[in-house]
Amino acid sequence: MAGAQYGERVTASPGPHRAAVLGSPIAHSLSPVLHNAAYTALGLDGWRYTAHECREDELRGLIAGLDPTWVGLSLTMPLKRVALDIADEISERAAAIGAANTLILGDGRCYADNTDAPGMVDALREAGITTVERPLIIGAGGTAQAGLAALRELAAGPVTVVVREPARARDLAATAERLGMAMELVRFTEVEPLLTAADLIVSTVPKGTVDRFAAVPLRPGAVVFDVVYDPWPTPLVAAATAAGCRVVSGLDLLLHQAGHQVTLMTGRPAPLAAMRAALSAAR
Repeated sequence: MAGAQYGERVTASPGPHRAAVLGSPIAHSLSPVLHNAAYTALGLDGWRYTAHECREDELRGLIAGLDPTWVGLSLTMPLKRVALDIADEISERAAAIGAANTLILGDGRCYADNTDAPGMVDALREAGITTVERPLIIGAGGTAQAGLAALRELAAGPVTVVVREPARARDLAATAERLGMAMELVRFTEVEPLLTAADLIVSTVPKGTVDRFAAVPLRPGAVVFDVVYDPWPTPLVAAATAAGCRVVSGLDLLLHQAGHQVTLMTGRPAPLAAMRAALSAAR
């Protein structure tokens, strides 16, 4: 089963269609802005996308209670890993990553995929990144797992991952093994020289976590990709900009991963220009 097949079935059927983003907390999400702008640009009357608070132990019951008008769900923390336990079928990409941020619904079944990884690739390529020699990821959660998958397409060598405790990175290590990638784990206390040498830094941790690194001298021309977009700029990004680094924001990731979700849910190419304009207006 493929997401495009679901999208083709959905757009051919009459009646209203619903989709939503789930997570906890979720009130801050800009996903409804992006998806509803896409529906308008595509002329999909009757389509509606909303946001709903949902914890891990609530996801299965919530999905079971949805009626046939529901076509898809976007997932944010803390649902990206538990989604794999609930889905009837899982894409090869989501299985390799070990996390899903998208559920496609239809015929009483649930298909899990991950658009964070291709969204990261798109955001980095849009910034002019085609290959990196010394990539560094900060964090070990579901977004870091997607980051490893993205870097499999862009990194020329092993990926360094910065974590608080290596013992808490078992899921990330399993992702690297499934992807066939070389990964080196480094503690937060040992990272400053590596930050200075990296040509790509991808921070996947919550706001405030990497503020301590804002004083570390970064290499001019390096790329700093911070998935946090509120507040913006983060202290790390402000320091990177002052150092002459290129910056990729969490909004860039949000746009591109949402574009892939729109295509999976509707079967139509995502109208990225209209989505980008709506995102800019909402900020």
